[in-house]
Amino acid sequence: MVRVPGSSSHIEYKNYSFLITERPTDIIMQSYIDDLKKYGVTNIVRVCEPTYATDKLEQNGIGVIDLSFSDGSPPPQEVIDSWFDLLRTKYHGHPGSTVAVHCVAGLGRAPVLVALALMELGMKYEDAVELIRAKRRGAINAKQLGFLEKYKSKARLKNSKGSESSCTIS
Repeated sequence: MVRVPGSSSHIEYKNYSFLITERPTDIIMQSYIDDLKKYGVTNIVRVCEPTYATDKLEQNGIGVIDLSFSDGSPPPQEVIDSWFDLLRTKYHGHPGSTVAVHCVAGLGRAPVLVALALMELGMKYEDAVELIRAKRRGAINAKQLGFLEKYKSKARLKNSKGSESSCTIS
């Protein structure tokens, strides 16, 4: 299997499961799909510019959702709203499934979205950042960290069906 070491980080919290990855290339697409399938991913959120074909992903039952926003920046409100709409829909119908999210290196935009989800589930921003950085060294820049610090949770995911108090990283 051709794979970049450290290219994906699995984070579970309160029955939610996320896979933060680097952007795949067409050359490694099959090993990328194998990795996604290992975690039961049926949707991948692409928060960077499209640079690879999605046909192989779709042929393997993995939908690609584009929520692109500027590199190094926090997500705009419409991206945040779409992210939480996806998570509410995904977990309501398929509790325990994994949503993958990637940017270019998996260090900025993708981890910020996962941090927002963790915060909406009741985690303090410091704990969310620490949890993500434990698996993705260098994740979340100063500008994004400031955004997370000021972000006010609206408990959009906290009362989701099947939420349990557990946290694992693999």
